[in-house]
Amino acid sequence: MMRISFIFTGIFFSFLFIGCNSEESSKQSWIMDGFVKADSVNPVMLPDTGQVFDCPISKTTIHWEEKNVLNPTALIRDNKVYLIYRAQDSMGTSRLGMAISEDGIHFKKNPKPILYPDQDSLLKYEWKGGIEDPRIVSTDNGGYILTYTAYDGKTARLCFAFSKDLLHWEKMGPVLKDEKYIHTWSKSGAIVSKEINGNMSATKINGKYWMYFGDTNLFMAYSDDLKHWTAAENEENKKLIEVMHPRMGYHDSRLVEPGPYALLTKDGILLLYNGSNAANFNDSTLPKFSYSAGQALFDASKPYQLINRTNSYFIKPDKDYEKVGEVNEVCFIEGLVHFQNKWFLYYGTADSKIAVAVK
Repeated sequence: MMRISFIFTGIFFSFLFIGCNSEESSKQSWIMDGFVKADSVNPVMLPDTGQVFDCPISKTTIHWEEKNVLNPTALIRDNKVYLIYRAQDSMGTSRLGMAISEDGIHFKKNPKPILYPDQDSLLKYEWKGGIEDPRIVSTDNGGYILTYTAYDGKTARLCFAFSKDLLHWEKMGPVLKDEKYIHTWSKSGAIVSKEINGNMSATKINGKYWMYFGDTNLFMAYSDDLKHWTAAENEENKKLIEVMHPRMGYHDSRLVEPGPYALLTKDGILLLYNGSNAANFNDSTLPKFSYSAGQALFDASKPYQLINRTNSYFIKPDKDYEKVGEVNEVCFIEGLVHFQNKWFLYYGTADSKIAVAVK
């Protein structure tokens, strides 16, 4: 294990060569390696008690991000990085905020949340836990599709919404609307996309859009139009197909969960994913229940077929702000953009703050 530290464009970075970042990546060209934590500026986003909002449910003025900011998605628009992030108020209710940056590092926040529980038909799914953990890609009509988790305090449901301007959203409700799944736990939707002129756009494979989801095993859903989604089931037993599992003895021994969108590349579909370490039969070099991130490759024409997977993590909690917070020992990746000839990976730290790594 070797650590190298250096300064680049005025920002201090440190890089820990571990797992898929060294010998493994040299043998497997599909791996997106070389991410470097921006030490001198991280965390790039903190909670702000000055952000206030008139909640349409409680009818009170609240400090909507005073407790935590975490788990952001990201996109490029007008040659700027737009970060859409989860924020929690003092009661733990989550809403989505937006911040904009010209360099990918320094952000100016929108004063109000852009997506939140409201007096609408989805209130029963979104209150009181709120709206969590967004993931965004563009659509071929010039708009955006955002997947998010609606949490009623008991059950998490994977939901989605559309927007043309990132400020006004049409909520579409749960991805899995069928009565068979509507009351089951689901979250973390990563849509298969391709890069077009620097933007990540939802793309069809064999005439269908595809989405990975789940926070135990990974499952899939597919759609003809991005509006109507069908759970990918085993025809024989009518259960959800499981396309990736936790692995005993590894960093992802407890669970696997999508990171950002799934990226269609020349090698296949690249999914950067989050893994949690189990209490036992785990990676003994990591704390129990810690979150680190790995990478997986699926077949480009059969998105349900796993063809490769890294043996170890490429990012793990090793900074104070990653190791101690609302939930300790967490690096949770969720936002990835290709910006100014670099890749910026945004992640939640200890469920409390937001940081970035660059390659």
